[in-house]
Amino acid sequence: MKKNSLVNLIGLDSESLSLFLEENSIKSSFRIGQLHKWIHKFSADSFDVMTNISCQLRHKLKEISKIEAMPIESETLSKDGTIKWLFDAGNSNAIETVFIPEKNRRTLCISSQAGCAVNCAFCATGHQGFNRNLSANEIVGQLWSAQRSINLNLITGIEDLNNKNTIKSGNNLITNVVFMGMGEPLLNYKQVIKSIKLLLDVNAYGFSRRKITVSTSGIVPMIDKLARDCPVSLAVSLHAANDDLRNKLVPINKKYPLNELIESCKRYITRSPRDFITFEYCMLSGVNDTDKHIKELINLVSQIKCKINLIPFNSFESSDFRAPTIEKINSFANKLLNSGIMTTVRKTRGDDIHAACGQLAGNVKNVTKIAMHIPIKII
Repeated sequence: MKKNSLVNLIGLDSESLSLFLEENSIKSSFRIGQLHKWIHKFSADSFDVMTNISCQLRHKLKEISKIEAMPIESETLSKDGTIKWLFDAGNSNAIETVFIPEKNRRTLCISSQAGCAVNCAFCATGHQGFNRNLSANEIVGQLWSAQRSINLNLITGIEDLNNKNTIKSGNNLITNVVFMGMGEPLLNYKQVIKSIKLLLDVNAYGFSRRKITVSTSGIVPMIDKLARDCPVSLAVSLHAANDDLRNKLVPINKKYPLNELIESCKRYITRSPRDFITFEYCMLSGVNDTDKHIKELINLVSQIKCKINLIPFNSFESSDFRAPTIEKINSFANKLLNSGIMTTVRKTRGDDIHAACGQLAGNVKNVTKIAMHIPIKII
């Protein structure tokens, strides 16, 4: 059997893996847990290291399947400890993944598409256009590869499963996963849900729903679907509190305007693992940072329990936007706080390696007709 016809196990959730094993006459009752532990907890890339599986079964698995992530083109380390990986997604596409270490958490920001068709005006990914959705193999493979790169004790854990001390090396070094990389996750819903289910599986990564965040530009029907199917933490890219401005900054707003978006967020909270929605607000000097915009934002979000995450704009080539001064951003934040709205200012991380929010671009063979430069009138 040719290698490219082998089934890649890296993105199969329990249901899909069970079906695959049964189709190949392999009893799946406890094999699912064994395989998931080896592949995801220990990041095994070979069936040969799976010493608690018989040689005969390992040989059969090698004949019908593989464990394979996208090739890493480059790994770049920021002065602040942030790591960015560039993955080869084939067909002249490359996608980016970012690891952000902090004192109390270690977050992996993963991509769900090669490019993005939403075309937010201030985002480098949107300016590159869109090529295709990523598969669950490619989405989960980013986490799998990141763990192999950053967990230095993992190799010992793979080599000696019988040593109880090495089992601990299979624990996640990564504590949080955010779907905030390249792409709009809810426009690749099926593959993103498959990935989330694998991230939640106790035999795989075992994340809690609170530790997985899906960020969306506001695809209202899919927000409702996510609430029904697999609710995790939700972040909404808001960036403006009136429809006229948001239509320019986040064009999907023309289809799903603010009133519809806020109502979908209210519905989501009833099923969410958290009792609030995070609204992301990219601060753009002279565009959305005036007292008028503060009042509009307060009026909009006061009807829902939420947290505002203010994000200083991170520059990229061909953009005319700039960030407000830190004094202006702090003043904006304080006015929100004084109105009783939970507010944080996101610390810029990895900007020296173009890994900060809004800077991820990778390399995309654009198959859309997105304009690469959209001027925004200062309001």
